[in-house]
Amino acid sequence: MADMAETELASAMVTAAVVTADDPAPRPLGSPQSADSNDAAEPIFPLLQNNADTGPEPLGAGATVTSRAGGAVDNDEDEPAVARPFHRTSSPDSADRPGEYEDEQHIVGAVGVGSRSRLIHKMHKFSLYETASRFYIVGGDMTEKRYRILKIDRTTDDASELSITDDKTVYTQKDMNQLLDTIDDGNKGTGGLKLRCTTWGLLGFIKFTGPWYMLLITKKSTVAMIGGHYVYQIDGTDLIPLTSPGFKTDQRNTEESRFLGILNNLDLTRSFYYSYSYDITRTLQYNITRERDALLKGQSCNVDDDFNSMFVWNNHLLAPAAKVLNAPYDWCRPIIHGYIDQAALSIYGRTAHITIIARRSRYFAGARFLKRGANDLGYVANDVETEQIVSEALTTSFHAPGPKFFASPAYTSYVQHRGSIPLYWTQDNTGVTPKPPIELNLVDPFYTAAALHFDNLFERYGAPIYALNLVKARERTPRESKLLEEYTRAIEYLNQFLPDQHKIIHRAWDMSRAAKSRDQDVIGTLESIAEDVVTTTGFFHNGDGHTAPIRVQNGVARTNCIDCLDRTNAAQFVIGKRALGHQLHALGILEDTVIDYDTDAVNLFTHMYHDHGDTIAVQYGGSQLVNTMETYRKINQWTSHSRDMIESFKRYYNNSFLDGQRQEAYNLFLGNYIFVQGQPMLWDLATDYYLHHEDPRTWLEKRKRDYIHWFTPEFLKERVLPPYPPVLGGSDAAHKPVSAYDDYWLEYYRPSTLSSFLKMFPYKMNSTIKYIPFKSTQDGRYDLSPFRVRSELDQDAPERKKVRKEVTILAPQDLARLSNDTDTTSINSEKQNGTASSPPRGISLQRWLHLNSQDKATNGLHGIMKDTGANSTDGEAYGNGTNGYKSKPSALEKSRAAQWTFKKVVHESLNPTVSAAETDDYARYISHPQNLPLVVSAEAPAAGEIEPEYQEYVSGSWQSEGLTASSPISNYVAKPGHEDDMALYVEMLQIGDNPLTVTEEDALKKRYKAYRKWLRGKSLFKQQPVD
Repeated sequence: MADMAETELASAMVTAAVVTADDPAPRPLGSPQSADSNDAAEPIFPLLQNNADTGPEPLGAGATVTSRAGGAVDNDEDEPAVARPFHRTSSPDSADRPGEYEDEQHIVGAVGVGSRSRLIHKMHKFSLYETASRFYIVGGDMTEKRYRILKIDRTTDDASELSITDDKTVYTQKDMNQLLDTIDDGNKGTGGLKLRCTTWGLLGFIKFTGPWYMLLITKKSTVAMIGGHYVYQIDGTDLIPLTSPGFKTDQRNTEESRFLGILNNLDLTRSFYYSYSYDITRTLQYNITRERDALLKGQSCNVDDDFNSMFVWNNHLLAPAAKVLNAPYDWCRPIIHGYIDQAALSIYGRTAHITIIARRSRYFAGARFLKRGANDLGYVANDVETEQIVSEALTTSFHAPGPKFFASPAYTSYVQHRGSIPLYWTQDNTGVTPKPPIELNLVDPFYTAAALHFDNLFERYGAPIYALNLVKARERTPRESKLLEEYTRAIEYLNQFLPDQHKIIHRAWDMSRAAKSRDQDVIGTLESIAEDVVTTTGFFHNGDGHTAPIRVQNGVARTNCIDCLDRTNAAQFVIGKRALGHQLHALGILEDTVIDYDTDAVNLFTHMYHDHGDTIAVQYGGSQLVNTMETYRKINQWTSHSRDMIESFKRYYNNSFLDGQRQEAYNLFLGNYIFVQGQPMLWDLATDYYLHHEDPRTWLEKRKRDYIHWFTPEFLKERVLPPYPPVLGGSDAAHKPVSAYDDYWLEYYRPSTLSSFLKMFPYKMNSTIKYIPFKSTQDGRYDLSPFRVRSELDQDAPERKKVRKEVTILAPQDLARLSNDTDTTSINSEKQNGTASSPPRGISLQRWLHLNSQDKATNGLHGIMKDTGANSTDGEAYGNGTNGYKSKPSALEKSRAAQWTFKKVVHESLNPTVSAAETDDYARYISHPQNLPLVVSAEAPAAGEIEPEYQEYVSGSWQSEGLTASSPISNYVAKPGHEDDMALYVEMLQIGDNPLTVTEEDALKKRYKAYRKWLRGKSLFKQQPVD
């Protein structure tokens, strides 16, 4: 099989890159061994090659590495972000060669009756054409040899149903060209057939008060690869009305425009994902079990019939297509909302892929303070399922050699769950307090909502359920503690009816109090809880059951705090870290099940979980994590505290002002609200309570659940994965090709397509190799293992950038003005002495941010921020030096001053520092002899109490005569060159009858000119491009 060839290729590469134990002195490949190599110190670890011509150079220590590869440039992608349109030509195509089509039809027939080959019905890219009366969507498969067409009628404004026709015929490129030419000829009188756009798939159809709309995926990026199946993130969408070209919207229909505006508030380009051939709505354990069960029954598994509706966020948009199409998922793609990321772990040539998939439930979904607790159907707010898949990249597919379909032992998985406390409770955020009081709205003695919720967890994950409760236990004003007591009573009530081996395990721990205490180890406590959790629930490890053992996860860890954000994410990270050790141990990569902190593997895993927590927090709370792992590990406390405070402000602002708009967008997109003539509009609803709860009028008709037998016994049964069945030589399964069960070969290897390793996603994803300091590996003193604890000594010392020698031409006035600048002085002295040994050094950022008092007094260069130093004299207030006029900054000064960009302003505000010069300056300011009291007496002070510099002012004649032309101050202002300033001062003293009214005469005044300049962009944030 091709996987075996891939394994051999990988083995050959590893053999060539890693030095064998027989070589006593490892050295770079291709370099000759010197004669005195034995005298040199023998390297301890193998060297790391730096082939600059074949790949990007590893980033240095401390460099920021983006974990998501979806944002790459199109030229670097194996597949472009925007689909290419269907190539319309009448010339014969390679797909029309005789015999090829018939062979593939023969393969299709081998799949079995009632099923279709994924080669034919899995279309990958689409082109949207339009005529005056119809839309035509032409879809092609991965090989670009098979095409199908979908016809969509342009409807009228009052059409209640869609008119869609799915042509089941499979066309070659030549046949499709002929069909499109025929359609074009038949519509010549109305404009013919035109290409509207290209798309990667349909998201569905939606209707408000007017016409139908079609939602398309126009741009995508690759974020993960699981078993040879790519997972994509949506980067662009387009909403197209299904109306005739001459249709004009009724300007009086403001409701339609408002509905469109609400829908546009939901950004589908943030954290929405889909796949063509892998079911990302289900866990890996469920997908493998489903395929293996189908193999035991001798059937082919149709993935499109078993999506988990709980995580299909466009379920409402897919419903109209499901009514009129027999196979809607041929054209439409279900999407999930949450977070997906993938990274590589390199262990001496072996590569393990870590994939994190977070799926957010569409039930009871909404913003933080608007969706709390549970509804009467048992669905909780902020319900997120997090799965981490750890696999060894020795082979690509889910299959083992044999072939043994879906039995590869290289795949493991672990699943966690987070969700709000399943009680009826709310928080009213109409006030201004950042922590509104918690109210228990309904006290149910039978805890119906909690019973429904835990029964749903049993159905999804099995038993037992490990409930980790992290809410506060002791508070001055009871808030979270009220929920702790009620939640504990609910679990105690439900547990008394469960069998002993399936009881809910409740672990309550006040994590917030422990984090503030100095004598408690938060991480150590979480580590012990994590080990208990992982050993209780287990994890999934695929295999055939004969040569490779099978493990199945039974139960799940359900973690919650009050918001299920900060504390929950930290606890889930520690549990996931402990599960990662068990998964790597099961794959034969680790000898033990424990991974230490501050290793490359854990640092990479922390980076992924931090992004995971930030994404979930933005979706529910409106801001990123307030408390991160750095907060709970108590490292970088100054930096983390500043960041935590800013995120708290963001969360408070979003919860107070933006959550209502976001909730309306959720309700409209998810179909919680559907427009019905005569019913209130979405924005007129006082509350959306009835959109997320059962209709009270159906309570009497519905049969009540048993209060004692509240669970379903079938859900408590142990999950098992049967061993792989032995395939007999005469059976049909023995003669079926891989394409009958899995199409990973077409999607990952892409036959007949020119590609390269550097453009393929697995070679571009984030990896621990990128964090290795390259210089330390040259002499073999750096351990390349990602499981070794790193220290600051392991990192490379920061290199000084080599400054290119340049010629700087300065005007004579610039040289005179910069004569006191140490940098310029050193340049001039070198030139005068005839030495040019070193290039001129640029002024550092620290010097610009922390100018000392001497620089302020003697240097003409200042930052953009206004200097309010007290060292300038009265004469310097209007002029510079002895010239008596204000000098304009030169181009050199402007370029230097522009170094303080917006990014550096923010960095300085988040990391405030005080230099030694500023400390001395502040000390002189504090000890200044003039200590003015807050209240000044009207009596004249004694002569000895007045500073000499103010003596003339205090005893001046201005007290009796006023500010006349002969007064000292007036004489000063009336000096030559100060007439404009005097006129401006007099103008400022004149107050009109309506001082707040701006007239036409005011347009020429200086302050209004300055305001107009500010509006045109002359401000701090617009002077230079933002970093």
